[in-house]
Amino acid sequence: MKTIIVPTDFSPAAINAMHYALHMAQVVNAGIVLLHVYQLPVSYNNSDIPLPLMDIGELEKINEERLQELKGLAERTSPGALQIAAEVKLGDLADELEAMCAAIQPFAVVMGTRGSGFVERLLVGSATLSVIRRLTWPVLVVPPGTIFKGIQKIGFACDFKKVVETTPAGYIKEWVKIFGASMSVLNVDDKKNTATGNTKQQYDLLQGLLEETRPQYFFIDNPDVEKGIYEFAESNNLDLLIVIPRKHRLLDSLFQKSHTRDLAFHSHIPILAIHEAE
Repeated sequence: MKTIIVPTDFSPAAINAMHYALHMAQVVNAGIVLLHVYQLPVSYNNSDIPLPLMDIGELEKINEERLQELKGLAERTSPGALQIAAEVKLGDLADELEAMCAAIQPFAVVMGTRGSGFVERLLVGSATLSVIRRLTWPVLVVPPGTIFKGIQKIGFACDFKKVVETTPAGYIKEWVKIFGASMSVLNVDDKKNTATGNTKQQYDLLQGLLEETRPQYFFIDNPDVEKGIYEFAESNNLDLLIVIPRKHRLLDSLFQKSHTRDLAFHSHIPILAIHEAE
């Protein structure tokens, strides 16, 4: 059976991602593992020696109780009979997730991002981005308020550079097949050279890699790559956007609001981050 890992900090954004994962798990026949990772709060009191602000046993008990409550909510609201487990860990979120993924080999890690308040956005966003940069397993980032309604349209943002070495073709084909989705490959380029030179060669190679997904190719003229991709995703009602973390600033734009990032900030489209092929 497949497994979906759902890290949670009990925030509204994380709980929404859990509900998204529960519905997705029903479709792909997967079990759910809820994971809460906490750290011991400390104070330095004008010294270099950290002093715990709370008894570790008491803190562990509180977190265990909160996670069991969340598990109960998951079981009550699950769309079907799902195997749901819950684990509490003391440590660093990325470290603990990396260890769990190595042991479980999950179908995906599903995380929320961006709460309603500034502090929540900062904390949830930074944690999610840290996980994406570290994990080599697929990480699905679910924006707040996004409800799982099936995945019928998948987009893949591609820059047509070293596609054989960098395209996670196996993962892409698996997701397209499991959900019976249509596939769009998006390339944003304001130089209008998509049909000539090296790009044409890379295009032919990518066609061979993804042939069984029967993708459509879209070449978008926009000087802002991230904005061009998001505009296409929104206007074409994509259900999922696949990105390679090292190739696009899309993921950073989810967490850092700047002069051209408002569209990303308000996007409701889940992003599946998959690292380059090995």
